[in-house]
Parts: sequence; C-alpha cells; structure tokens
Amino acid sequence: MHITRAFLDGMKEIKSINVNMINTIDKKINYCKGCFTCKRNGGICVQKDDMEGILNDILNSDVLLFSFPLYCYGMPANLKVLLDRTMPLSSMKMTKNSDRYAHVSQADFSHLSYVMICGCGFPNSKNNFEAMIKEFELMFPNNHTIITVPESPMLNATEAKEVTMPFLEKVKEAGKMYALNMELLIDMIEELKNL
Repeated sequence: MHITRAFLDGMKEIKSINVNMINTIDKKINYCKGCFTCKRNGGICVQKDDMEGILNDILNSDVLLFSFPLYCYGMPANLKVLLDRTMPLSSMKMTKNSDRYAHVSQADFSHLSYVMICGCGFPNSKNNFEAMIKEFELMFPNNHTIITVPESPMLNATEAKEVTMPFLEKVKEAGKMYALNMELLIDMIEELKNL
C-alpha cells in the first residue's frame, strides 16, 4: 500500500478525489457459481453477499485502482474472486472487437479507467509480471495503466529509506501526472519499474 498511498497523494494534489477502498480480504464474496443467471435476469446475481454493493461502487466510480502483490505470477485469490463476480455487468450476447470476442455490457462502464499497481519481491520485472500484465490488458482492454514494481517489500524496511523515499516521490509524481491526463507516459512507467 506504500506505492498506492503515494500515487493517491499525488492525485489529491491535483484534484479533489474521493477514495473508496475495498479490502477484499475483509469482504464476504462467494465464488462465482457459473450459473449465468445474472446474464439472463438483468445483472442480478443469485448470491446475496457483499458483491451487490461492490458492483454499485464500481459503476459509480471513475477510476478502479487495483493494488496487490504478485502471487504465483498472478493476482491473489480473493481479488480474482471479486473479478469473477463482476459477471453480472455483462450479458450472454457477444460482439467481435478486432480479433477477439467480448460479452456485451449490461451496464454502462465506458467512463471507467483502470489502474493496476502490482509489486513483487523479485529483484527484476522481466519474466515475473508478464502473465499478470496480459490478464489485466485482456480484462480491461481500454483506458488502463499498469505499474509494476519489483523488490517492493523493501518499502517496509526503514533501513532502506534512502532508496525508498525518492522512489515514493516518483510514484507521487506519477499520481499527479495521472490526475492531469488519466494516463502515464511510457517513460514514467519504465522509471517506476526500478525501485
């Protein structure tokens, strides 16, 4: 969360934002049953848990920022369950976009932008984040920004402040840039890959 807090602090310096943080580990989110009832009855899931409120939060947001550690080259299971349960946002009908098919939306979330902030303990990015990056790009093919940070556990070490504090200032600058443009320049993304 050090990286995410710095990014949000940068955004807050540029514009007034309301942050609604959802800690998936603290929510009751059942596994998707794959019954497709939600796709046939206007996006209503048969399960009654915290997901109904989370879906409303998603639709009333401008930016969805996913902040998580890399687990086995992917996202933690509790976040994957949340994303699986967004199935009520799409219908059974499909459309072809370029060379892939996608479900047609049951709700309008065209206004949303997506940010992924993912850290790992490995000393480099290469051959570590690729699967997660591809999954995020496929889930959110438009309006997405991806920040990956190797050696992110170093941010918890007070002995490393000489290195981590300047890095977090860079992240804050990235937050400012994002607030202004709703995207980051490639140069900034590349800089953030090196803690």
